[in-house]
Amino acid sequence: MKQFLTALVAVAILFTFSGVSVHAQKFSNEEELMVKARKIHAEVITLDTHIDINTANFTDAVNYTQNLPSQVDLPKLKKGGLDVSWLIVYTGQGELTEEGYKKAYQNAIDKFDAIHRLTKQIAPDRIELALTSSDVRRVVKSGKLVAMIGVENAYPIGADLSRIKEFADRGARYMSLAHNGHSQLADSNTGERDNVWLHNGLSDLGKKAIYEMNKWGIMIDISHPSKQANIQAMQLSKAPVIASHSSARAIADHSRNLDDEQLELIKRNGGVVQAVALRSYVHKEKSELRAKMTNEILRELAEKEGFKVLERADVLKLPETERAAYGAKLTALRAQARPVINERLKPSAPDVNVKDFVDHIDYLVKKMGIDHVGISSDFDGGGGVEGWDDASETFNVTLELVRRGYTKKQIAKIWSGNLLRVLDEVQKVARQMQKQG
Repeated sequence: MKQFLTALVAVAILFTFSGVSVHAQKFSNEEELMVKARKIHAEVITLDTHIDINTANFTDAVNYTQNLPSQVDLPKLKKGGLDVSWLIVYTGQGELTEEGYKKAYQNAIDKFDAIHRLTKQIAPDRIELALTSSDVRRVVKSGKLVAMIGVENAYPIGADLSRIKEFADRGARYMSLAHNGHSQLADSNTGERDNVWLHNGLSDLGKKAIYEMNKWGIMIDISHPSKQANIQAMQLSKAPVIASHSSARAIADHSRNLDDEQLELIKRNGGVVQAVALRSYVHKEKSELRAKMTNEILRELAEKEGFKVLERADVLKLPETERAAYGAKLTALRAQARPVINERLKPSAPDVNVKDFVDHIDYLVKKMGIDHVGISSDFDGGGGVEGWDDASETFNVTLELVRRGYTKKQIAKIWSGNLLRVLDEVQKVARQMQKQG
């Protein structure tokens, strides 16, 4: 107990010097802490800005109303108290050709349609699509879950900027200009691997896309583009930006995380960084050791099941439908193997956990202030940590925040308030731009 209180005091001191008022909470026992955390968790709006989808889970026969092998479905969301799910229209980076753009566009529309099918046909009584912060609050108050739409990689718009408005009309409320690989709009963070760049930031078309996104109320997501592209996007944008699923590079040195210079620029921009609970972005050393040993066990178990575990590079080479099918099988295998993996690896390779994840939140709050930090999982896209490995465990994040002394008001900002504030500001700018013509 003495060590526990010392840790809380340390956190309080940390935030005092960072200009954020966080006071250590004293709890006589773990039960008292749990009661307080559960009360806060029930009262704040919890929002996760990045959940990938497999359209095979959006059919009449197989869908989110069921308990699926995926990390997210409606039962898991309800159990974990995760109110708002940003479902992702993701397209892998392909060739910069008319044929490539056509296939990417078809893939994007398929995912838009799947999300609309869930909210309008499959389970309209349980989950509703929100387009504004007012929608979010209204739907949460009604007792239903909330779906929102983010676009990961603007590659599907091709060279047709009118598709930005089309995507907004379909419900998209944020979009990134690149993913893993340089797009026609922006360089990707992956250019750090070989120092080869296509545009040295944004292309001319990408710069025009920033204007169109501002005009039609789509938040600019800087989680995947290169640092130079991100800096240029913030310079050009008339509204705050977001990083929908990125953590602090100072803690985990990965090109997908944001360094202190970018954090400062996002703060000045008025934007928000949604810390991501993806193991390799949270704790690189733990993740690499654990992944190596986990893969050995998975391959052993997979062989018995007649399933081959592929290297990530080989997975990315698969066609979209095959990749989705492979991902579903791998997710099911991981769930089946989890008890075996935990038993074998706990002593020698501890897992990346919720405490490691909240270390990033602490760091971001220290660097940027409480108004610029949020939360994302990247579930069903590689995300999850021990303690928050699917939507049903969402409460554990709130529990750790309470344990560290965050207040209800601060937790409400981190879980949803900051992101919804940015959405409001982006939509205000859009109305002004549309009025001006």
